[in-house]
Amino acid sequence: MARALTETMRPRSGSSAKALLLTVLGEMVLPRGGAVWTSTLVLGLGELGVGERNARQAVSRLADQGVVRSEKEGRKARWHLTDQGSHLLTDGTERIYGFAAGDDGWGGRWLVVLCSVPEDQRTRRHQLRTQLAFLGFGFLGPGVALSPHLEREAAATAVLADLDLLPGAVVFRAEAGDVTAPDVLLRRAWDLDALGADYGEFVAGFERRAPVAGPDEFGALVELVHAWRRFPFVDPEIPERLLPAGWPGHRAKELFDALHAAWAPGANAWFDEIEAATT
Repeated sequence: MARALTETMRPRSGSSAKALLLTVLGEMVLPRGGAVWTSTLVLGLGELGVGERNARQAVSRLADQGVVRSEKEGRKARWHLTDQGSHLLTDGTERIYGFAAGDDGWGGRWLVVLCSVPEDQRTRRHQLRTQLAFLGFGFLGPGVALSPHLEREAAATAVLADLDLLPGAVVFRAEAGDVTAPDVLLRRAWDLDALGADYGEFVAGFERRAPVAGPDEFGALVELVHAWRRFPFVDPEIPERLLPAGWPGHRAKELFDALHAAWAPGANAWFDEIEAATT
């Protein structure tokens, strides 16, 4: 169940009803004690272009996956985050808002995972690559993953143990030698051009947006967070000294913080209003 829920929480491309609902739950419901009326979710998702039927289906799917549970109050239904749902949304929120905080304490060492998975175990190989990438690891080749964050060793070891790959794996901390410079390792392990382009698209999509108060601000805020929440899972938080000059991630982070601060008061006020109207 834990792995299934982790897969559920992983940001996906696009804006499906379920993905948008997860953003609403993390941004609006979790800070309010983890409970919300069905009608509030339907109205909120409606402002994001999700029809009532799809909104209700999204809630049901998250209930089936153990993220929320329902409680009847008369003829109305109130949804509560489960313990697992609250834990995963809290972890996701911390990762979103703690991401790109600007601390560059990198000491020049890499966390390296060596793990060769046989050809006849392709599913397990895919799971290993996917889960290590989820932790921010890049890949120099099949079975060779690295990260500039030594503190993620325990998490990487847990992935190996969960997949029963620990006995054949090697995890160590290393510095790049003279043959391969750190910036060369960086570009071999991650597609910085694609990541930079994604940041550029984020900035272009939001820098001129000016929502009016009320539901428009709610929609803009949720879309902002929804668009941003994927970056902590695809950007390995590369040390500042290794980043190219003019890295667009810096501008994107500044814009996200500024717009979130500007739009959150109006968005939260509107959400509280429609929630109170159902009581």
